[in-house]
Amino acid sequence: MPDVPKRMYVTTDAVAISCVAKQGVRLLLVRRANAPFEGFWALPGGFVDEEEDLPAACAREMEEETGAHPTAMLQVGAWGRPGRDPRGRNVSIVYLVAVRAGAEKPRAGSDALQAQWHLTSALPPLAFDHKDIVAECLDRLRTLISTTHFIFALLPERIRLEDLRDALTATRGELVTAQEALAFLKRARVIKEARATPREGETYRIASAEFLAPLR
Repeated sequence: MPDVPKRMYVTTDAVAISCVAKQGVRLLLVRRANAPFEGFWALPGGFVDEEEDLPAACAREMEEETGAHPTAMLQVGAWGRPGRDPRGRNVSIVYLVAVRAGAEKPRAGSDALQAQWHLTSALPPLAFDHKDIVAECLDRLRTLISTTHFIFALLPERIRLEDLRDALTATRGELVTAQEALAFLKRARVIKEARATPREGETYRIASAEFLAPLR
């Protein structure tokens, strides 16, 4: 009689980020209420229901544990190294999730003791293999910022050129000038009510939801 394979579980984890002017890139974490890693900070996430699609599971778990709502999501990959979860074989599908600046303060729910934003430059020790997951997702973020409209999913619905410049500086990790921000804005297709040549001080409305579309 053939061996019966051990059961393998599928979960999702959300690397949820936001960008606040003059502060930098922030990561949304929850403090675990249960073992393993009780009391440690971790990515919001949990088990996928049998009839549930993966993106829906990720958004649901994030909202249940933090109260935050995604504005854009990108599946980054799967983490399934044996032993990554002491409870058993567990494969996690990871999403990079954008949350608009100015969103409601996170509130802990489900099995989380606390939900809180942390600057990516000063993260606490993380549970499981979440440190490695975050590092890879932040690398992917820098590529997305340079090639797609993803930066606009992190900004308020109405922005100034200065807001875009500050967000680009924070997410790229290097100083972006007003001229570079202007060139970036001209390549974008998500702005309404913009002049042919955007100017500092003017406000523009982000109108498109195609945040993963490539820049022109």
